[in-house]
Amino acid sequence: MTQQAQPVLARPDMTQADLAALRRAVQSLEHPSLAARLTNIVGKPIELIGYALPLPASQAVTAATYKALEIAMRTALQTIHHAPRPVSERFHKALATASGAVGGALGLATLPIELPVSTIIMLRSIAEIARSEGENLSHPEAALSCVQVFALGGRPDSADASESGYFAVRGLLAKSVTQAARFIVERGAIEEGAPILVRFITQVASRFGIVVTQKLAAQAIPLVGALGGAAVNYAFIEHFQDVARGHFTVRRLERAYGKELVRREYERLAQVR
Repeated sequence: MTQQAQPVLARPDMTQADLAALRRAVQSLEHPSLAARLTNIVGKPIELIGYALPLPASQAVTAATYKALEIAMRTALQTIHHAPRPVSERFHKALATASGAVGGALGLATLPIELPVSTIIMLRSIAEIARSEGENLSHPEAALSCVQVFALGGRPDSADASESGYFAVRGLLAKSVTQAARFIVERGAIEEGAPILVRFITQVASRFGIVVTQKLAAQAIPLVGALGGAAVNYAFIEHFQDVARGHFTVRRLERAYGKELVRREYERLAQVR
């Protein structure tokens, strides 16, 4: 008698709770709303104002963005997994709001100081979200994924989803994240100016700079001042918290169900209007 082959067990379908979590993630990752939030605050179309920034302001944004991300990456890899007890998202929003009040009151001159402060505050909040979704931040790849959020949240509202959607951006950064994580594991330290790390920061900065420009444009509007600057930074960190929650939800589900199933469900949900 021929013995029948044992059936191959497929991965289980997602639970309703996980499917709902993925649906929320799709909304956060495929429909970024920072420009819309800032427009509501200042009453003008932020994207159009941002494109009209003078060259010196654009150069200042580029330099400050790169420096802020460089500091954030060092923080992520050196200290993030030694952070004390978890802190609420509201606490990080309060800190970001306070730093934004200073930037709104004093303008572009404070950007090289205010942006790194805001970025580190956001990074800490992103790290707490990552932990809550089961990430082990003592591993360089997970820590770098926190920094990666700044690129994932830098999609222009008018962008083509095939080029700037979540999986497209994540795919563009995947090689750099893997190589940078391997480099750090092998060297056991962060080497300033290492080409692999420079490439990763540059890739993230090119997208993070988009939303930094929107933020600066909003704060530069006359009469916005300290109060408006605080509101702008509140919207800024809330935007990246939403993106982080979506990103690490997807990663958690990938660990549970496999990347193929999660991406298939993600793309199906993304097509539903």
